[in-house]
Amino acid sequence: METKLTTILNIKYPIIQAPMFLVSNTAMVIEAMKGGIAGCIPALNYRTLEELKAAIHELKAAKVEGGSFGFNLIVNKSNIKYKEQLRVLCEEGCDFIITSLGSPEETINQAHKVGIKVFCDVTDLHFAKKVESLKADAAIAVNNEAGGHRGKLSPKALIKELKLNLSIPVISAGGVGCKADIDTMISYGADGVSVGSPFIASLEAGVTEEYKQACVDYGAEDIVMTERISGTPCTVINTPYVQKIGTKSTWIESFLNKSKTLKKWVKMIRFSIGMKATQNAATKATYKTVWVAGPSIAHTNKILPTKDIIKRLVE
Repeated sequence: METKLTTILNIKYPIIQAPMFLVSNTAMVIEAMKGGIAGCIPALNYRTLEELKAAIHELKAAKVEGGSFGFNLIVNKSNIKYKEQLRVLCEEGCDFIITSLGSPEETINQAHKVGIKVFCDVTDLHFAKKVESLKADAAIAVNNEAGGHRGKLSPKALIKELKLNLSIPVISAGGVGCKADIDTMISYGADGVSVGSPFIASLEAGVTEEYKQACVDYGAEDIVMTERISGTPCTVINTPYVQKIGTKSTWIESFLNKSKTLKKWVKMIRFSIGMKATQNAATKATYKTVWVAGPSIAHTNKILPTKDIIKRLVE
């Protein structure tokens, strides 16, 4: 399966194991590399810079031919650790960085100085053209079937629009749970795919067995959008707890969001509260089950080793 993505990252298959908050870890990425794909971890999964450095060293030591590893950076002001995380990644080295939620200009400039590729999350042509002008190495086309914070366009519409107007590679994110889905995205013109939700139910994932089992027990029809995590619509499994608390912002949040002055602070508070709830649900026993996932869990019918999930995607 040779594409522009396999060439850029020197991987066997055009697949990136998507970075997932709290879920992704070095064990998953090491298995991803062994399976001939790329793996990525959010830098925010590490509380300290020393922990981030240790993860980089572990992945560099485990790297094999045909595999690749990278990290995801939140590049807007909500991530106060961003600049130091970028510095560590550039000093210690990795194969690629995926940027999200902000301007990737500084990341691209610094990473390219040390030979690190930079891929940028985009949801429309306007932002895709911007990151191309900044010399991004590829666009991650986040469609309306992605897990977490998703785009508005269908995979087909987004891929075709970007391929028609960009010269850089386009990697489709969202709606992939099996090989047939990958073949479909490639047929639309994608140069590769980013796959997240199917890997939540892996043996190596750093979340509770309840979270993993939920990805087995629930299906695509059980995925709903909620504003109760980050203030920005995000996909979660529609558990009884999610049904109980609702998916819309509270009336006071909606009221305060109308103020340009207060809007930023409301979002920061909502983000902090939502991330804490998500962390608790993912890592410990709790009835407050807010589990982030996308509709591609429809193909998940068993908790499996990462290597077996990769086989399902490529065979």
